[in-house]
Amino acid sequence: MELATIVNQYYDSFLAKFGDSLLPTHFKALHAICHCRTPVSGEVYVRCLDCNNSEWRPLSCGNRNCPKCQNHQASQWIDKQLVKLLPVPYFMATFTLPFELRALAWAQQKTVYSLFFKCVASTLKDFGVNQKNLGAEIGMTMVLHTNNRKLDYHPHIHAVIPGGGIDKRNRIWKKSKGKYLFNAFALAEVFRARFLSAIVETGLAHPPKSPTKWVVDCRHVGKGISVLKYLSRYLYRGVLSEKNIVASKNGEVRFKYLESATGKVKYRTLKGEDFLHLLLQHVLPRGFRRVRDFGFLHGNAKKWRGLLQLIMHIKISFPKPRPRPTFKCSRCRASMLVVGFRTFYDRSG
Repeated sequence: MELATIVNQYYDSFLAKFGDSLLPTHFKALHAICHCRTPVSGEVYVRCLDCNNSEWRPLSCGNRNCPKCQNHQASQWIDKQLVKLLPVPYFMATFTLPFELRALAWAQQKTVYSLFFKCVASTLKDFGVNQKNLGAEIGMTMVLHTNNRKLDYHPHIHAVIPGGGIDKRNRIWKKSKGKYLFNAFALAEVFRARFLSAIVETGLAHPPKSPTKWVVDCRHVGKGISVLKYLSRYLYRGVLSEKNIVASKNGEVRFKYLESATGKVKYRTLKGEDFLHLLLQHVLPRGFRRVRDFGFLHGNAKKWRGLLQLIMHIKISFPKPRPRPTFKCSRCRASMLVVGFRTFYDRSG
């Protein structure tokens, strides 16, 4: 099932039910998905140098919520992470906003998501420099997810952390102890206090009821590359792959997902308009960055990463730049040369 077909099928009923609550980014995402790889998204004129065949080809929409786009960007992101990998154990800390705060997060997305990143980063950083833990500055790659496996609104941040840190005063690397990094319950307690305090300082309405215990998970994840590849799936191509859409009939859409607790495939069926609303809950504000680096993994910390690689005798092999996919000739299958283009609407976003 193609998502564009479902959008076209239920667009009118979706607008009738949810039109008053939609944001400009929602309309833009729907429009882009509907017209991805059609002349509306623009076309390029390509010519085959082998057989001289020429034709117009439609472009992809380029929207980060489209399931057909951004595969090249995801691959490029993985290549950048490979250069930063260290030969140490890796950990993933997951911070989840409690149910009572999700209405506020939905209403003030840009502000709350920014506070979310800030409080998670400061909490992990302070745990790292604490002499009872590492006594060193750690590096973190954080990814914001707004959905669970069932695609319900469930904001949480995954922080991928190399098992160790830099003691800048002594210019040494301090490694973590075995498969343990930080105490998850202590992380949750500090994060809760900082986030609630940040909400008050920002002037947002404090939720009348907030649970005393929040959920944070911190676990060993091996060498790091596997979890980074997992997170890359959700960076640029929306929250649902088209191959997981099972059916669309009788006014309902059915999709499958993998239940995290059991590892079994489950199915969920919704009215078409409710299905579209479910997907649009996870469209981020315009220009908001879903993935961010901190500490010695930040883009401005190349000097410290270079020092680490020198200390650990790491041989750096920079991956070759990935070439963008080329258009193939419909006659001889050779690569075609782009010689012209035409567009019909703003493809940014």
